[in-house]
Amino acid sequence: MFSSLKIRNYRLFAMGQAVSNTGTWMQRIAQDWLVLSLTGSATAVGITTALQFLPMLLFGLWGGVIADRCAKRKVLFATQSVMGITGLVLAALTLSGQVHVSHVYVLAFVLGLATVIDNPTRQTFVAEMVGPDQLRNAVSLNSANFQGARLVGPAVAGVLITAVGSGWAFLLNGLSFLAPLIGLLMMRTSELQQSERAPRSKGQLREGLSYVRSRPELLWPIVLVGFVGTFGYNFPIWLTAFTDQVFKEGAGTYGLLNTLMAVGSVAGALLAARRSSSRMRLMVGAALIFGLLMVAAAVTPTFWIFAALMMPIGIMGLTFNVTANVSVQLAADPAMRGRVMSLYMMVFVGGTPIGGPIMGWITDVFGARVGLLAGGVVSALVALGIGLVLARITGVGLRSGLRAGMRDYGIRGRGSGQPVRDARLPALRAAAPPPEPVRAPVPAAASAGSGRSGAAE
Repeated sequence: MFSSLKIRNYRLFAMGQAVSNTGTWMQRIAQDWLVLSLTGSATAVGITTALQFLPMLLFGLWGGVIADRCAKRKVLFATQSVMGITGLVLAALTLSGQVHVSHVYVLAFVLGLATVIDNPTRQTFVAEMVGPDQLRNAVSLNSANFQGARLVGPAVAGVLITAVGSGWAFLLNGLSFLAPLIGLLMMRTSELQQSERAPRSKGQLREGLSYVRSRPELLWPIVLVGFVGTFGYNFPIWLTAFTDQVFKEGAGTYGLLNTLMAVGSVAGALLAARRSSSRMRLMVGAALIFGLLMVAAAVTPTFWIFAALMMPIGIMGLTFNVTANVSVQLAADPAMRGRVMSLYMMVFVGGTPIGGPIMGWITDVFGARVGLLAGGVVSALVALGIGLVLARITGVGLRSGLRAGMRDYGIRGRGSGQPVRDARLPALRAAAPPPEPVRAPVPAAASAGSGRSGAAE
């Protein structure tokens, strides 16, 4: 489960990210609550989230080009510095009593600009630290790291907001970025499996899009991630609304709900770290169950049932996220991985400027329950539809049987009668068109770490 931590450079990276991720979650909780207290509007919370992820929608593909062209360690040092500075500026404004919602909007947009470059660079840098053999484990641990910070960050943020105000949470977040910066400086560059940088040339963005479009094992997971990310991962909007409007509670309860979801997310990420493969059917099934659990939470009558559902929602959401992320990374050619992952993050995170305001408006007009219900229904229906599309493209059907007293589920090729035991990515790869020529080959050298903010990061 923790095999990639044996590598010194990755261990330094993981420790630094654990500290900064905790600060990031503190800021997310404090920022959502600050905007709600300044405006009293769930739509304003959605706009803040949208502005933070709008740069990913507008410029996301360029982030992948930069990741393929530049020295990743140096790029990360710059982006992590900018992200820390935004936290310090917001802290100064809040602690001085001068903060206005427009300040939060601007700083959220600046943070999003840094994230455009940071996300694909950080994901592909993981491959340079651990190599292809440990990539699956490292990506899963990145997700566990980021989601594990939710066990501490929201709780600390709730205490700080209640005791001394949001400004101190922003200050601690800004200072927390010293940890990854120190970790980057301490790395042994001789132990990095550095990739050859892609040369500057025209048409690299179009080349990346054509590459993804020609491969169903990349295209359909990215489409599914786009829909679920846009309409299903808007919990800052829904949880603030449920806490304030439905349950009539305060910041402490909001932090508790986030912490419960984090427990499930950590469990989902650690279970993913133990798996030796990433299957398409697991990805689709996790997305379907994730949507159905959201529907159940939307109609539940009591607070404690709602709170209890946060854990399985976290498990299924992270299982889907990690499985899709790892599947796409391992299916992509190393020479194209930066651009593929920038597209992945663009649709996952960049869809928030569309889904955030829409879900915020639905929540404001029709109530928190209808807003969460809408997100769950969209996620479940799209997962079901793409599952059927994948089954049709790959020419597979479901089978079940009993073997050695155990029920056995699998997939078989249509017309052959022969079971295809795994139906993993190679099966999809075989159905894909022949690969197009790729410029600037890069040696085989990454993350749900940010989840949606930093997601997953």
